[in-house]
Amino acid sequence: MNAPSRVGPDLSPIRDEVRAASAYHVPSAAGLVKLDAMENPFGLPPPLAQELGDRLAQVALNRYPPSDPVQFKRRLAHAAQLPSGMALMLGNGSDELIHLVIQACARPGATVLSPWPSFVMYELSARFDGCRFVGVPLTADFALDRGAMLAAIAQHRPAVIFIAWPNNPTGNLFDRATVAAILEAAPGLVVLDEAYLPFAQDTWLPQLAQRPNLLVLRTLSKLGLAGIRLGYLCADPAWIAEFDKLRPPYNVNVLSLAAAEFMLDHLMLLDQQAATLRRERTKLLAALRALPRLTAFDSAANFVLFRVTGGVEAADRVFAGLKERGILIKNVARTHPLLAGCLRVTVGAPDENARFLEALTRTLAP
Repeated sequence: MNAPSRVGPDLSPIRDEVRAASAYHVPSAAGLVKLDAMENPFGLPPPLAQELGDRLAQVALNRYPPSDPVQFKRRLAHAAQLPSGMALMLGNGSDELIHLVIQACARPGATVLSPWPSFVMYELSARFDGCRFVGVPLTADFALDRGAMLAAIAQHRPAVIFIAWPNNPTGNLFDRATVAAILEAAPGLVVLDEAYLPFAQDTWLPQLAQRPNLLVLRTLSKLGLAGIRLGYLCADPAWIAEFDKLRPPYNVNVLSLAAAEFMLDHLMLLDQQAATLRRERTKLLAALRALPRLTAFDSAANFVLFRVTGGVEAADRVFAGLKERGILIKNVARTHPLLAGCLRVTVGAPDENARFLEALTRTLAP
């Protein structure tokens, strides 16, 4: 007797836009030099790793984390040089904080706006939180189009504007005067996303008290702690109090808190690693610019965007050739017309960068 064929579930309760979407894809890097995700390539020295392990072994895993880790937040605020009178809240990575800001402002018909292309989570979070997303194209050289941005603000009256500082995936810092004009024109919130602060060394944080609609978003991921998923949002306490109403009470786990607190005692090491990566970025840019049929763009982040002559198909071939030679980078050539032919490589450790450049040179060879 044949078993009855299985009937799949009725997915109609799922929202149409969710059913139409694809899950965020993270490719496997097994066996490859991983230069696709803007991670710090340096681990902790073994004695420090052992000390951290001992610290984590003392964490009470049977207890919930504190709903509001006040003491840790004070230490983080001091380390970040948060201006007096301002407040911060913690998130499970900056992704959660992006979502909470949008969710708090997601009235029916609300618009989220950003220069585009930029960090994909601005658009994804906006759409999944029921908002309309407007991406305002950058200029051909990846600068903010001041006129287009101000016109879009006037037309769409966005509840939230996200500006990555520096931008991902292009790597550049925008013109400060243009950002200031956006802050003046915005009817709602403007979030300056400073994920790459350790490499840009340029911040809007001191402006918080003077600009009531400004929020500054940061993460510990790019500094070298991507695995603990800890971000923080800085703003006037009145804003933080509203967002905090939406924050899950135990959104940051005890191991992440313990690891982050431990690393606050060792920020000098992370700063030294960031300085090494800034020097490596300079070398990598120079090496890329010496190669034929390739244009490398200035970067204030820990990655470099470069364009391969020949468009999307040429970028696909270079990406595949690098992967065959054991190197994984990010192919962004099909993500936006302005990025046609472009690939993005994370600045790695010196030996990783050397392996990447050797593989790239062979891939580009006739």
